[in-house]
Amino acid sequence: MTKYNISERKEKDATYRTLVNPDLMDELKDKILQIVVMQKKYKDKDYSAKKLAEDIGTNTRYVSAVVNVRFHMNYTSFVNKYRIEEAMFILTDKRYQDLNIEEVSDMVGFANRQSFYASFYKLTGITPKEYRLQHSSIKEEKKEKKEKEKKAKRKAKKKK
Repeated sequence: MTKYNISERKEKDATYRTLVNPDLMDELKDKILQIVVMQKKYKDKDYSAKKLAEDIGTNTRYVSAVVNVRFHMNYTSFVNKYRIEEAMFILTDKRYQDLNIEEVSDMVGFANRQSFYASFYKLTGITPKEYRLQHSSIKEEKKEKKEKEKKAKRKAKKKK
């Protein structure tokens, strides 16, 4: 059963990818990472490949070629990967436990709930809600285990 109707993309052979000089590709890769990841532009819903190309002084074909060749995905998948990683952190952080899934989606840069759920599921294999529940129960189990260990240590000290 396929959830969220996600299908594998077929590999396309784009000749322009091989025309980009490898040194230029490495330079653009570093610039892309600096802007998208370090400056957290992935959180901006309106930050497109076109805006990225303008920011690094190139065109969208070069951006597309670099993302495809160096990161093995398209621009949208590349940006969504960082959004989902941030969402995974937020979903398990106590400071954000009162936020609902839509608020988390908005915080990390998704324009709508459906694209967030589809991207999250594609990357993790579970929904954001399932992820939050699984990881909050894991944290609770660890907390309970630590408390039991502390009690056992106290009992051992009292016996001495």
